[in-house]
Amino acid sequence: MNQALARKWRPKTFAELVGQEHVVQALTNSLGTQRLHHAYLFTGTRGVGKTTLARILAKAFNCEQGVSATPCGTCSACTGIDAGRFVDLLEVDAASNTQVDKMRELLENALYAPTAGRYKIYVIDEVHQLSGHSFNAMLKTLEEPPEHVKFVLATTDPQKVPVTVLSRCLQFNLRQIPAEQIRARLAEILQSESVAFEPAAIAVLARAARGSLRDALSLLDQAIAHGGGQVDEASVSAMLGLAGHEHLYNVLQSLAAGDGKAMLAQADAMAAHGIAFEQALQELASLWHRIAVAQIVPAALSADDADQPMVQDLAGRFSPEEVQLCYQITNQGRADIVLAPDEYAGFTMTLLRMLAFAPEGATRAAIPAAMAASGAGGERRTAPAAPAAAAPTPQAKGAKAVDSPSKADAASARIADWAGLLGALRLSGMARQLAHNCELVGESGDVLELRVAAAHKHLLEKGPQERLRAAIEEHLGRSIRLKIEVGDPVGHTPAQLDEQERRSRLESATQALNADPFVRELVDGFGAQVVPDSIKPQR
Repeated sequence: MNQALARKWRPKTFAELVGQEHVVQALTNSLGTQRLHHAYLFTGTRGVGKTTLARILAKAFNCEQGVSATPCGTCSACTGIDAGRFVDLLEVDAASNTQVDKMRELLENALYAPTAGRYKIYVIDEVHQLSGHSFNAMLKTLEEPPEHVKFVLATTDPQKVPVTVLSRCLQFNLRQIPAEQIRARLAEILQSESVAFEPAAIAVLARAARGSLRDALSLLDQAIAHGGGQVDEASVSAMLGLAGHEHLYNVLQSLAAGDGKAMLAQADAMAAHGIAFEQALQELASLWHRIAVAQIVPAALSADDADQPMVQDLAGRFSPEEVQLCYQITNQGRADIVLAPDEYAGFTMTLLRMLAFAPEGATRAAIPAAMAASGAGGERRTAPAAPAAAAPTPQAKGAKAVDSPSKADAASARIADWAGLLGALRLSGMARQLAHNCELVGESGDVLELRVAAAHKHLLEKGPQERLRAAIEEHLGRSIRLKIEVGDPVGHTPAQLDEQERRSRLESATQALNADPFVRELVDGFGAQVVPDSIKPQR
């Protein structure tokens, strides 16, 4: 009789366990030194190996060859535990045995010596579902059990287990299994089962399992049946109702080209294939994450990933800022889709948001052209980008700012140019802080002279300076060198100008609020007070 893959390939030794090396190492060392505890608690999500680990531990305790981390697997105790017919292994489902009377009966039987094995093992699954009285009944036995009794508790929700029980157990937290390890295990099983498969298909199954190897094996059983004895990506995507990489790749290609019509056409094609759009947004967020990894840490990409060429191609079509923004828009779309008129509207609205908004400096020339061709009447609001003609031109060579009124006007003009230049650069982090707290002094040959206040000299690290220099070089199209001196700025830095603008807007907002008739009525008639910190001016 054919068994389900999850049962057929259930690990029988510590070495076969996948993704729980930290627990296996601790238990192996404990068994090797004969430092045996009387109560163990395994926690973790479903399908990560809690009950499997309990059975292997039971074999390690009762193997006829002796207590060790490598039970023989051939003696009557080992084979009996594997077959589920070992009389001294009692598996209890706490969800269906919550009554205190059942627990008392169980603990009374614990007093009797084991029938066939060295130890009597009690495995209580989903122990958090026991009633409070049941927990109280087992506390004393759990603290000082007979020498021949071992308790192995398992739960998916350790927060609901009383601390008095937790303190009496040796606790191990089983982690969710990484998708890469699940993928490798599925490939190994399919090869042993002589089932043809596509690497991309088992990668999809591994991600869909979300850290649960048991779920992955159940999905694999379903995929084999759905694919008629083989596992291919198209069949798996159709079975799971996934968007498929081809659809998402086409969507992002259209986004990179600014082609909204093609994006909506692709969404229509996904709807025709019966793809769940909520799931599609989840996959899209995962794809944005992989694109970001390809841009920032390309070495972290898996060499075995069949989609790596696609991800690298998309990484070259978007700036890192666009990827981060689109990732946030996608996640917000997942949260908003339940509020949309329907899933199609929620999905397409998320795509249109990506098309409509772009980070500062990002250009999508095809979008305004398409809007002009369609005769759209409204203006499209985008993040302001400095035009090429407005790029700052440094002052005449050798020009220096001095502390005189006539020179101050020239310094102010240079500040305006410097602020305009920064608006066109793609800077972030400390490099952006350094640039915004610097004053442009002048230019001498290929040297750009800047001044930063002593209060911000901590920004003068090599990394931020190099990123600032590289960004200016890229914008100006020529090599430059930065010379940054520490001193009090003559005029105002861009950061100071921004602060002045913020204060001016706050003052205007405060005056407008205090002059509002409704506010005056509340203040005069009811003694209300305006809380200054609550005033937030609008841009």
